[in-house]
Amino acid sequence: MAHSMRSDLTTNYGPPRGDWRETAQRYALVPLRVFLGVTFIYAALDKLTDSAFFKASGGGSIGDQMRGVRDTSAIPELVDLALRSPAGFGYAIAFGELVVGIGTLLGVLARLAAVGGALISLSLWLTVSWATEPYYLGNDLAYLMAWLPLVLAGAAVWSIDSWWRGRRLRSPEY
Repeated sequence: MAHSMRSDLTTNYGPPRGDWRETAQRYALVPLRVFLGVTFIYAALDKLTDSAFFKASGGGSIGDQMRGVRDTSAIPELVDLALRSPAGFGYAIAFGELVVGIGTLLGVLARLAAVGGALISLSLWLTVSWATEPYYLGNDLAYLMAWLPLVLAGAAVWSIDSWWRGRRLRSPEY
């Protein structure tokens, strides 16, 4: 029995060809990229502009939020790690969300940005929203699942990644 690789599984990064279905498939992840990119940028800016968020204690502080979820999280040790430096953890999350959001929105190292977004969502699901019942009301699990198609497919269109890929393919050494 002969084995062959299915070529229809690869993403075509060239100009769109064919019928409307192929075009729709090429652009199917763009709305997801825009939603996740804008949402993560907004979440980061929301944290970075909130004077109370980076404090170790007090209303709206990252420290109080972490202490409030510690006993109900799936991995309390992650929360304990964050509580060693609540402000540092808050800045890490905020800047992580900002980098992930910009990378996703612009399609710069889109798969890597999506992995970062998935890891942020996973850590928030295992800590902050773990105790949400029923589980499907916890938004962090939905965000984690939303990142997975971008981890797998990247940003094939309207992205800096596709522009770089096109330049590489047009260069004389290829």
